Formats: sequence, structure tokens, C-alpha cells
Amino acid sequence: MSNQQTAYQKLVKSEEFWSMECGLVSHEITTGVWLTTQWQLTGFNLQPDSFNERVATLQLHRDERTDYRFNLSSQQPKLFLVVDIVEDEQHPKIVTLTASQSAAGQYMDGDYLVLSNDMPLPIQAWMEAFIGRHGELLETRKKKRKGAGRSSGK
Repeated sequence: MSNQQTAYQKLVKSEEFWSMECGLVSHEITTGVWLTTQWQLTGFNLQPDSFNERVATLQLHRDERTDYRFNLSSQQPKLFLVVDIVEDEQHPKIVTLTASQSAAGQYMDGDYLVLSNDMPLPIQAWMEAFIGRHGELLETRKKKRKGAGRSSGK
């Protein structure tokens, strides 16, 4: 069993994993004759008592450090929760919890619901420590070789 699978089955807090309970609340919305359920992420319990269906594990990845820095430098840093409500609208299934806006955005075109809420200060400090340990990830592009992407004209 991999380290990541183990982290998702129990409560953990380490250098790259943090289990937390996600506060999900449903609201019945009436639009005309239609009645729909709308989900809202109300916050996070950073010290859940036990592992349950509302607990998600935030995992930090080294290749997302630029996204984390972008998020932390924003006016209100956010955590993004991706849920699957297709199978059962009354009990959404948590797919992932991330601090990367681009990672969360990859789910927006599918049948997933992406919710966000303010990132708690302890999580912000934990992420800063992660970036400090592994360094800033600066995305640099290599200079293209001369003539690259041009037709030869022959």
C-alpha cells in the first residue's frame, strides 16, 4: 500500500499531509418550478476526532510550489474542495482537497463541483514551512534554439 493511500485512510499530520474535516452544508434552492440542492463549504476542522466521509487529506506536492506561493500571496488564500455529486446528491463524495487553483481548475470541466473557502492560518504557516524546506519553484523557460518552429522554406 502506498504512503498516499495510507494517508487517506487515517488521520495524519506530517510535512506533506494534513487531514481535516470539511464543513459541507446543503441548501434547497427553488428556481421557478425546479428544486435543486446547492452545496457550500463552510470551513475546516483542523483536528477531527475520527476519520469519516467528511475528512479529506490535503497533500502538498513539490511541483505545485509556484501555485502555493501564488495562493498564499493573494489577499485571501483559499483551499479548494472537489466533490462528486453525480452518484448521490444527498451525500457528496470528496474527490480531493488542494491548495492549488490550477489543480482544482482541472476538475471544473467534468461532472465535479469545486468549492472553496478561506485557508486557515495554521495551514498557511504549514505551507510556508513546506516551501521553505523545499525552496521556491521558479518556472523558467529555456531559450529556444534559433530557427525552432519555423519552416525551412525548402
